[in-house]
Amino acid sequence: MITWLRIGFVVVALAIVTLALLPFQLVALALDLKIRRHIPRLWHRTACGLLGIRIHVRGQLEKRRPVMLAANHASWKDILVLGAIADVTFIAKSEVASWPVFGPLAKLQKTIFVAREDKRKAGAQVTQIAERLTAGEIVVLFPEGTTSDGNRLLDIKSSLFGAAAAAVPHVPGNIVHVQPVAIAYTRVYGMAMGRYHRPIAAWPGDIELVPHLMGVLKAEAIDVEVSFGETIEFRAGDNRKLLSANVAAQIRRMLLACLRGRDYG
Repeated sequence: MITWLRIGFVVVALAIVTLALLPFQLVALALDLKIRRHIPRLWHRTACGLLGIRIHVRGQLEKRRPVMLAANHASWKDILVLGAIADVTFIAKSEVASWPVFGPLAKLQKTIFVAREDKRKAGAQVTQIAERLTAGEIVVLFPEGTTSDGNRLLDIKSSLFGAAAAAVPHVPGNIVHVQPVAIAYTRVYGMAMGRYHRPIAAWPGDIELVPHLMGVLKAEAIDVEVSFGETIEFRAGDNRKLLSANVAAQIRRMLLACLRGRDYG
């Protein structure tokens, strides 16, 4: 009974917060005001608090601009977590725009939707990402291209770093700062998270959404560690495959250390 009361409270409270912030965000989007970047952060922080997602940060977010964060991807909760830490904008596959709940929320945050299979749109999409980077926005890329089980990093696609290369000629110093980020879900109910509870943290895609959401709502407390790695300065002529390899190596090292409760420094 208590569990269902909590679920009801979370759903109602989140709906109230969303409706309260919605008019301000719509105006900010219509007028392209900078506050449109800050309002989603407030929403993400509130959502994490209501869901019981406790965020622990290792390292520091890169202060120089432009910066692209390259993170591993286990679940939609990654967006809440990163969105609660900084004013960020996300790159997502075009299908997300039509998803219930997640689609409208992504649009309100001015997410950049990319159709990865449509090569005709590739140039325009890369240009859009480059423009957002040039404007000083923190752009988040999930270079795996899909979600994992949260225990490992899948192969990352170097082609997705094309936006960083496109932005280089248009930014001061002709440098884009690419910072690897590892997101590790480590504890649930205050206990170390084993494989049994992994479906609560991760959403690989073969799990039905509603049961997954119910599991998250029932969990009450989920601890996640976000590790910011060493920033890589990407310049004109630099090799995207080398960039991808460096990013992958850092994320794997940080992710493994967090999951094992070790220091990666």
